[in-house]
Amino acid sequence: MALEKLRASLADVPVVRFGDYEYFVHPITDGIPLGRPEVLEEVLDGIAKLGNWSRCDKIVTAESMGFPLAAGLSLRVRKPYVFVRKRQYGLPGEVSLKQATGYSKTDMFINNILRGDRIAFVDDVISTGGTLRAIVTALRRIGAEVVDVLIVFDKTKEKARLERELGLRIQTLMRVEVVDGKLVERP
Repeated sequence: MALEKLRASLADVPVVRFGDYEYFVHPITDGIPLGRPEVLEEVLDGIAKLGNWSRCDKIVTAESMGFPLAAGLSLRVRKPYVFVRKRQYGLPGEVSLKQATGYSKTDMFINNILRGDRIAFVDDVISTGGTLRAIVTALRRIGAEVVDVLIVFDKTKEKARLERELGLRIQTLMRVEVVDGKLVERP
């Protein structure tokens, strides 16, 4: 997968610190700097090629930067999408979970997932694995099966451990890391 536009978009990406956590600011992960449709299109094409859509009933993502990914994939692969939200609606069947990332903790809420649903989880970045771990655990508690995990940026060096822990293969488009205050692609 070439990903030239995504690769070029890494140049001059701001890196900010939240305590000890180095957070990169990219249009795919934050909506700033300005998001370019050609980069999003390349990312969506790449993720669409990674997924096994015949095994999937629903696309699930976490609030908020997974929203454009899930919606765009839904149009490409003709599967409905579900947003795991940070807002409680109190609807029948709503499931709550606790999410912890490298820089925050929050409650999240799942609606529209049923026992037996086959899920492709899509997200912008995996770093600590906190969001993925919490959502996969909650989906399994509902009785859904996670059949694919598709992530744009892999910032973790713990992917193999997460895969073993969750019993899932995590597919990513690009491995990145922050080196000397700069975001760089990792081999």
